Amino acid sequence: MTAEHARPTVLFVCVHNAGRSQMAAGFLRDIAGGRVEVRSAGSLPAEAINPVAVAAMAELGIDIAAEQPKVLTTEAVQRSDVVITMGCGDACPFFPGTRYEDWVLDDPAGQGLDAVRPIRDEIRRRVERLVTELLPPAKA
Repeated sequence: MTAEHARPTVLFVCVHNAGRSQMAAGFLRDIAGGRVEVRSAGSLPAEAINPVAVAAMAELGIDIAAEQPKVLTTEAVQRSDVVITMGCGDACPFFPGTRYEDWVLDDPAGQGLDAVRPIRDEIRRRVERLVTELLPPAKA
């Protein structure tokens, strides 16, 4: 976490910013409850978010329907403490001092809900682990 951030900033990046990165951002917003600044972007953003990803997240009570795919910028990477790529690692600029992870996940594009659910569930597991790494445990 940089001195300018009161809380850690995480950027999720996938090619179209329409499925995996949007689901990950939705989970992190939900799980971290405002204790983490959440961003997502794509190296070649789609026109709209994947409706199957929206439906899969809605099943768990997380609404990502209003999100819009955004283009990946150097500034977004530079201003993030953690950058998590999902299938587009080479498109992401590298800055010393930034933590990078590449999550290898199937692309939900063009797949039905039954195929997207396991991808969603794996993203949730990884986001839950990330939260435990970034945030101190809540005091009882």
